[in-house]
Amino acid sequence: MNALNAAKRWIGALTEVGLMLIAFAIVVGLLSPGNVPFIGTDVVSNITALVADLGDGGIVGLVALAIICWLLNKRSIS
Repeated sequence: MNALNAAKRWIGALTEVGLMLIAFAIVVGLLSPGNVPFIGTDVVSNITALVADLGDGGIVGLVALAIICWLLNKRSIS
């Protein structure tokens, strides 16, 4: 059981780092025009495309959005 808890904490920490990197990429993408080195392509347009795809999906998009929000809110702050 200790191994499972350690794996959950490790995955949670990686998720936190990933979310922070996404937030950083969004801020950098909004502050500087064009492609930014080490960030990649236009992150903001990729996120708006994802939101548009979810909106075009109707009820399936709504369910996918609910699952994404649940997963992001499920993580505990320690």
